[in-house]
Amino acid sequence: MELETIAEPPAGTPPSRHEKSLGLLTIKFVNLLQEAKDGVLDLKVAADSLAVRQKRRIYDITNVLEGVGLIEKKTKNIIQWRGENMGSQSEEVLEQVEILKAQISGLEAQERELDDRKAWLDQSIKHLCHDPVTSAYPSEASSGQKRYQVTLRSQTAPIQVLLINRETPSSRPVVFSVPPGD
Repeated sequence: MELETIAEPPAGTPPSRHEKSLGLLTIKFVNLLQEAKDGVLDLKVAADSLAVRQKRRIYDITNVLEGVGLIEKKTKNIIQWRGENMGSQSEEVLEQVEILKAQISGLEAQERELDDRKAWLDQSIKHLCHDPVTSAYPSEASSGQKRYQVTLRSQTAPIQVLLINRETPSSRPVVFSVPPGD
């Protein structure tokens, strides 16, 4: 973020509305704050330096900057800049940004892979549910046991089905043909 350089009005000319605006005053204030030693600034000095008649305007600016975490109050009239100075990001911060970008790329790749798998599973379920040759629909019986309905069709020959049923895991299976043989 670059701050624009502000030209001062010619001496003896009354300041225009733009030159008195809070936005312009904020830009001048932040420039002054960033030039201050160790980013520490006395608000009385800032008000005098910026020729502000109403100190309330300086307090409005500091309240907003403090609210967004760019400055912190050290004492009643002393503040310190907490934001980065122009172009002075530390090597550690830049490395952390690169690590985070790599993590984001990895997570995006994982998300694409999971989306592909989900789409494949959705398509498989759709085919299973709508294909009358292979459809099987589990449902809960009133006794709480699962029941299955299987639909099989053949256009060329009869289908022989062998049903194997167990009442309990320990019981012997009951085997019979469906439909019953002749």
